[in-house]
Formats: sequence, C-alpha cells, structure tokens
Amino acid sequence: MDVKARKSLKIMILLSFFSIFFLSQTWKAVVQPQPVVYSMRVEDTVTAGTAQYLLRGIREAENNGAQAVIILLNTPGGLVTATLDIIQGIDAAEIPIITYVSPRGGIAASAGTFILISGHAAAMSPGTTCGAAMPVIVGAIGQKPEAADQKTINFLAGHMKSIAREKGRPENTAEKFVTENLTLTAEEALNEGVIDLIANDTSEMLNKLNGTAVETRRGMAVLNTSSARVEEIPLNLNERLINIVSDPALAALFIMLGMYALIIGFSSPGYFLPEVAGSLLLIMGLYGAGLFQINVAAILLLVLGMGLLVAEAFTPTYGILGTGGVIGLVLGIILFPVEPLMPAAWFLKLKILAIGTGAIGAALLIIIVIGILHIRRLKPMQDENELSNYGLVQVVSDLNPYGQVKIRGEIWSAKSRSGEMIETGRKVQVIERQGLMLIVESVE
Repeated sequence: MDVKARKSLKIMILLSFFSIFFLSQTWKAVVQPQPVVYSMRVEDTVTAGTAQYLLRGIREAENNGAQAVIILLNTPGGLVTATLDIIQGIDAAEIPIITYVSPRGGIAASAGTFILISGHAAAMSPGTTCGAAMPVIVGAIGQKPEAADQKTINFLAGHMKSIAREKGRPENTAEKFVTENLTLTAEEALNEGVIDLIANDTSEMLNKLNGTAVETRRGMAVLNTSSARVEEIPLNLNERLINIVSDPALAALFIMLGMYALIIGFSSPGYFLPEVAGSLLLIMGLYGAGLFQINVAAILLLVLGMGLLVAEAFTPTYGILGTGGVIGLVLGIILFPVEPLMPAAWFLKLKILAIGTGAIGAALLIIIVIGILHIRRLKPMQDENELSNYGLVQVVSDLNPYGQVKIRGEIWSAKSRSGEMIETGRKVQVIERQGLMLIVESVE
C-alpha cells in the first residue's frame, strides 16, 4: 500500500471514530433526557393554602418523573395542622424532597424548622438562620407572647425528635429548638448536623447533592442533579384564596366585618348591598376558621359581643350593653386562634386587629347612642299638637276630593275640605284628622 492510500485510510478511520463518538453522545442524550427538578416557595406564614400547594407540587413531580423537589423556605412560622400535613406529605413522597433555606438573610423559624429537618436532604444559604420553635400563646395587650403550656411544649419537642431520628439528624439539637428556643446560623446548623450542606444558590446546591443517596418511601434513591433543569411550580388561584382565608387574623377580620355589615343591613333594610357583602365575608371567615385550631371560649365571646351590640341597637340602654359587646369582641379576637407555632410578629398584628375591631365597635356604639338621644328629643306625633307638627305636606295623588298626601316619608289618605280638585305636587295644610283620614286645604 502506497503512502497516499495509507493516509486516506487513516483519515477514514479518524472520521469513523468521530462519527461513532458523535452518534453515541446523541443516542445517550435521546435515551437519557435532561433530569428535571421541581421547586416551590414557602414564604411568609405557613397556612392551609401552603400545605395544599406543596402536596399538589409533590404529586405533580412524582407523576412527571422528576428527580427531586426543592422546597425553598423563608418563613417565620405558621399553623400547626398545616405544618403536620406538609411533614406527612414529605414522608410519603416517592421522590427526594430537598428543603433549602433561601435567599441570603432568610429564616426557617418555628414551623419552618419542622419543615427544614423533615427533608430527605436539607441545605441553607449563607447568612440564614433556623430554629426558635418554642410554642407560644398570645399575651395581654402590651405584652409579648408567652411560652405555651408544658403539655404543648413536650408534644412538639417529641415530634421534632421523631422527625430528626427518622432523617438521621441530631435528636438533642432538634429537641432544643422547641424546649430552649435554640437558633442556629447556617454554619452552626452544618456543624451540628442539622443540615447537609451550605450553598449560595440552587445550582450550587444541586451540584453538591449530585450522587447523594437518600431513603424515600419507594426506597433508596441516588440524586442525579448536576445538570438538572429547575422548573418552578407557582400557587394556583384556589391555593391563593385558601392562603388568605386560613390566616387566623384575616379570618377573624372577615367574621367581624361580616357581622358589622349584617347589623347595618338589618338596621337599614332595602339596599341589599350590606346584607350580601356581610354574608359573603361571614362565610369566608367561618370557612377560614375551620382550617386552624380555634378557642371555643373565644367564639362564644365573639357571639356574645355581637349579640350585645345588636341588643344595644334595638333595646337602647345608653351604651351599657354596647360597651360589654365591644369588650367581648376585643377579647374574642385576642383569644381566637390556638396556634403555638405562629411568629411573635403575627401575635402583634392580631392585637392591633383586636383594638381596631374594638374601635369600630365603639364608633358604632356612639352612633347608636347619639341616634337614640336624637329620637328621645323629638316631640311625639300623637298628642294635642299633632296637627301643628305636620306642617305643610305634599299631594302625591290628586285630591278629587279624595287622594293621598306624603308626611315625613309616610303616605296618608286625605280629603279636600272644600271638595275642590287639588293636583299632585301642590302643598296643602292639614286641618284635622278623622281616624286615618286627613282633612286638608290648599295653601295657594
């Protein structure tokens, strides 16, 4: 074989090699598509809407064959029932769930800490914190929230230890989150073994977790996340609405506004708008109240307070019943939710709401009392001065000689004393009253 033939053979072999390599990579890309990781955000208060959102996202990720689900946490706390539902959903997941406190400066406090340690893999961004999960109850107006009773603390501490044990995290540290209100930075949490890694962003976290084996409900799973595509699942409209009405403060506000609107509507019938708006607000508030733990005594105080305001409106006591009603409303709102994992700032918002509701009730009470005093000052219509109280009245139906006149919004039957025709719209003077018939004469 001459030199030219050997050179052609080498070129052909080299081209064949590159062709085979290119086809193998193409085939590999077709057979093994890019892995997908779904992400969801938990921000602000954890509510029933949050739980519904996360559980839907996990189901959707499982059905679409996702590699994992990332739950991005930045929450000061939330509802106990919603938090427990989220933890149960993570435990039942057939794909890995990664909990990640992000962005920088974010927190996973109280209920957020429960969610953080329940993940199959847990991570935090630099500058974030977790912990402060001691259950609290609302304090008196002007005071900070107080620690809950020992029974509640023991229950939640035991549950925190159970979650940590199942996920291979330190039980004693997890228990201190509840019993001692322990707070850890990202570095401290990593040193304690509460989280698995620290990452600046989602891409870095997925690269560090690549190849990690985690135990899911389906069995052992190895994360293939180094080149994964991240798709975010947003809240849908239904979840947003539930998120709003399941906030205890907003639920209480809807109930109060609904009751106030109904009182106004029943006091001034005929417009329908207060009745319709009040009914809708009341239904939304009661629906929201069914999504979290409530104090039965608080419900009784709210009903009693509103009942006393209604009684004040229809059985005037010059503010005695109404004052008791306002006090009942304020106390009812303060004691309304029994949610030990809500953040301290939320309890302050609840107190402000209670004071605002009391102020509205007080304003309504003042209006009622002023109206009563005004009515008491009016001269009686049915006395010896009755005819002079009528003044000039307007004809609303021709007097020929019988017709009708309008007196202070009331329609009366009337007769022209002289028998003459008096057209509609003219002014007449009442001369005498014969039963339900007024005798009038024209003033023109």
